[in-house]
Amino acid sequence: MADSVKVADLVKSTRLDVYSGKEFLTKRDITVSDISRPGLELTGYFNFYPHERVQLFGRTEISYAKGSMTSEERLDVYQRMAHDDTPAFVISRGLPIPEELTTAAKAKNIPVLGSALPTSRLLSNMTNYLEGKLAERQSVHGELVDIYGLGVLITGDSGVGKSETALELVKRGHRLIADDRVDVYQQDEQTLVGEAPKILRHLLEIRGVGIIDVMNLFGAGAVRTETDINLIVHLENWDDDKQFDRLGNGQQTRKFFDVEIPRIAIPVRTGRNLAVIIESAAMNFRAKNMGYDATKVFDENLNELIKDNSKNN
Repeated sequence: MADSVKVADLVKSTRLDVYSGKEFLTKRDITVSDISRPGLELTGYFNFYPHERVQLFGRTEISYAKGSMTSEERLDVYQRMAHDDTPAFVISRGLPIPEELTTAAKAKNIPVLGSALPTSRLLSNMTNYLEGKLAERQSVHGELVDIYGLGVLITGDSGVGKSETALELVKRGHRLIADDRVDVYQQDEQTLVGEAPKILRHLLEIRGVGIIDVMNLFGAGAVRTETDINLIVHLENWDDDKQFDRLGNGQQTRKFFDVEIPRIAIPVRTGRNLAVIIESAAMNFRAKNMGYDATKVFDENLNELIKDNSKNN
């Protein structure tokens, strides 16, 4: 988990325009993902003013300040809003920047930013970016691969063949997100996102070969920086004494933070094509989510067969 995000990173990721304070973009830190809409502050109510947040001005705030306040009142309020830890002032919809806001911001070295996007869209973009960067992270040993648009996390003991399987999946046209270590974080109540640590991005380690750069070998279409995690495939060494799910009706999950992710276990044995099996598991998982369950079809066919045999007897 990052403790803070530079305002410069927010500007780059959400494509904000810089109106003033460009030299301070790399010096101002954002420590919380919440964005403030300072409507009450414009009326003079500062009892619970969240000065450590990015301050976003939309059409409502700008029009109120212009039509209901004098220049002196605007300057006074903006000066009270400009704290040493205030990351930035942002104006949406391409609205004109109040001169008093620029004056107050320059006095505290606070950047003034803007965007042509509607306020709600800009608020959503900035919040999503900051939540992703500031969210608590957990490291998982495994591979993360995008298979037909599904994020599949491949786990298992060391040496079971996870990296080799991920390489085969890449060769079959799927995309690698992370090898060996996956950093996961919760985006919202139902979404878990996985990404590679920066030092391992686009790299894959194969025993006996070494480290290979997947993007250089297979092209930019063979990699992604992050993806939602939809399914966990756990590889286990074959054990004749262990019962594995044969019908696909055993529901298992693994919990990360507050999100439950479906999990299936696949036995590893010489001669099994794990890449094809995992690819088929991903397609079958998607089919179930779309309402088609092959297990139910099998059960229905079995029941029909039993009924037919009963009639014949």
